[in-house]
Amino acid sequence: MSSKPQSAALAARLPSLYQFFGPGGVLARTHPAYEFRRGQLQMAEAVEQALTERRHLIVEAGTGTGKTLAYLLPVIRSGKRVIISTGTKTLQEQLFFKDVPFLREHLGELRVCYMKGRGNYLCRKKLYDLTDQPVLNGLEEINQFRIISDWEKTTETGDRAELAELPENSHLWPKLDARTDRCIGSQCQQFDRCFITEMRRRAAESDIIIVNHHLFCADLAIKAAKDRAPDAGVLPDAGIVVFDEAHELEDVATNYFGVTVSNLRVDELLRDVEHTLRRVDVPLTDILKVCNGIKDRSQFFFSLLPPGEGRFAFENRPEFLEENGDEYLGLQNSLLHLYTELQAIPNKPDEVHALARRVEELRVNLGFILEGEERNIVFWIERRGDRRGGRSAQQNVFLQATPITVSDILRTTLFEHLESAVLTSATLAVAGGFEYIRNRIGIEHARELVVQSHFDYESQALLYVPSDLPDPREAQFVERASQRVKQLLEITRGRAFCLFTSYALMHQLYERLLGELEFPMLLQGTAPKNVLLEEFRLTPNSVLFATSSFWQGVDVQGEQLSCVIIDRLPFAVPNDPVVAARIKAIDEEGGNAFFQYQVPSAALSLKQGFGRLIRSLHDRGLLCLLDNRILKKQYGRVFLDSLPRYGRTTDIRTVEEFFGVGAGER
Repeated sequence: MSSKPQSAALAARLPSLYQFFGPGGVLARTHPAYEFRRGQLQMAEAVEQALTERRHLIVEAGTGTGKTLAYLLPVIRSGKRVIISTGTKTLQEQLFFKDVPFLREHLGELRVCYMKGRGNYLCRKKLYDLTDQPVLNGLEEINQFRIISDWEKTTETGDRAELAELPENSHLWPKLDARTDRCIGSQCQQFDRCFITEMRRRAAESDIIIVNHHLFCADLAIKAAKDRAPDAGVLPDAGIVVFDEAHELEDVATNYFGVTVSNLRVDELLRDVEHTLRRVDVPLTDILKVCNGIKDRSQFFFSLLPPGEGRFAFENRPEFLEENGDEYLGLQNSLLHLYTELQAIPNKPDEVHALARRVEELRVNLGFILEGEERNIVFWIERRGDRRGGRSAQQNVFLQATPITVSDILRTTLFEHLESAVLTSATLAVAGGFEYIRNRIGIEHARELVVQSHFDYESQALLYVPSDLPDPREAQFVERASQRVKQLLEITRGRAFCLFTSYALMHQLYERLLGELEFPMLLQGTAPKNVLLEEFRLTPNSVLFATSSFWQGVDVQGEQLSCVIIDRLPFAVPNDPVVAARIKAIDEEGGNAFFQYQVPSAALSLKQGFGRLIRSLHDRGLLCLLDNRILKKQYGRVFLDSLPRYGRTTDIRTVEEFFGVGAGER
């Protein structure tokens, strides 16, 4: 098979967009649920025009548009190599296992590859090394090792998704996955049989490569690094990229273009040094002394960091360095000593070279976080972990350096190098325009299109905003809100998502309503997300209490989900260090961060949350926002203008009528 993208000859034998999407076309003849969607054809035409003209395109396509086919057909007709990047693995799987087979059946052979992040794949070298010198903790890891060893003999992809019996939180898998930090590339004895090598081969021979934003941004950040290796990254070059679920792109890119150093990272590196040197039979005595010194210095250094809960700005870095300079320099010098010792090992194998590279990278990252002065970076600290013992030393501490904005980064590393970028989602426009998303991700000179959903929102969905509830910031809000939620759930007979902007409020309302409702109540955190969703689907009249992870990418069609209740306008927490830095940067440049950043961001989040309800032409239900600031504040108009044209009311009697419930029937 040729490694070059197929020629435009393919496009010549394919149906035109109208022949495929139009009445009586390919889709009408072959798809059991076909209905002509003018917006789908409109979007496909816009994508094809953008690819032909080598222009960027931003398109908001309302729920039910059928946007995946609307960009897949123009992509195939282009005859060029295209990367499609999604926000979730769920959409990746829909594209590869549903949409692509459908198109293959009716259009002919397509060369398509499906790629995940390296952590999803098995590293054969690590598995074989662990076989020779097993370092396993307990019976559970021993059993998992046997399962993985047996599977390795038959798997063609090495993708852990094939291992249904391997628990999601397996402690063994991270010791065996193919992450970059321990990879020695083409020097590895297993390179030709490596699952990452095979994935690269498949990608090089494919015309459509389906990835997710995490893999795409990780690959982009590696390739943008000044000290990149010659074979850095796993994605082949492509002039066209489609970003589906593009509203997530900014946050994912922000994570991958930042730097993190933690006590966990130090401990993991030291463990790997010891295990690797034992395995390759290198004398350990001197190096172990250095490692033990680093461990002691690291524990002491991280214990000195400013106290605080959760995420908070590291505002006093200069003062911290002045007071604790000796401890910081001691840790840095110990890391340099370890690097020197590793480099001095004679005839050292490539695994030791990789360890030395990791030590130096850790030292440089720590120096950047403590001494860096870049204008577009916010420095902050996060503490995670168990505080039951009451001592902060039991927690894991993460030092972070995060870009305040990725607009310049994405413009110079991505958009300026692409023929065409297509950004699409059901939630990109704020009050009908794209200024917010353009500014946040740095895309310029793009065509823009809003494709309205063909759902009849005015009759299918009712938006209820109670005008009599107190402001969510007032003390009496929780009590009054819980009473109203109980009233609404009795009208809807459960069948609801109650979505919250904070864990604290979620738990407060759940505990107040526990025993008050006759319906099954599910709570985020009591089981994995997919288990809770399946239980919700299978349990009549159930109510799910959840936070941000259920605001998007969740699809429950039919009467089982007939109500979505949101507690308050989903403004980002203003004292979060990254959010606070973004607000400060906009205001210092003479802008208005509230209207340029906070309101648009919250408007898109609200649209995402409400988007859980109407997922098909036959869905019908209630949307409730308990926060009536949307009606009383000037900025509320931006939220309302960003939402679809739902039926709207402030009267609970209208809600009862919508569900055909009389006052005496509740």
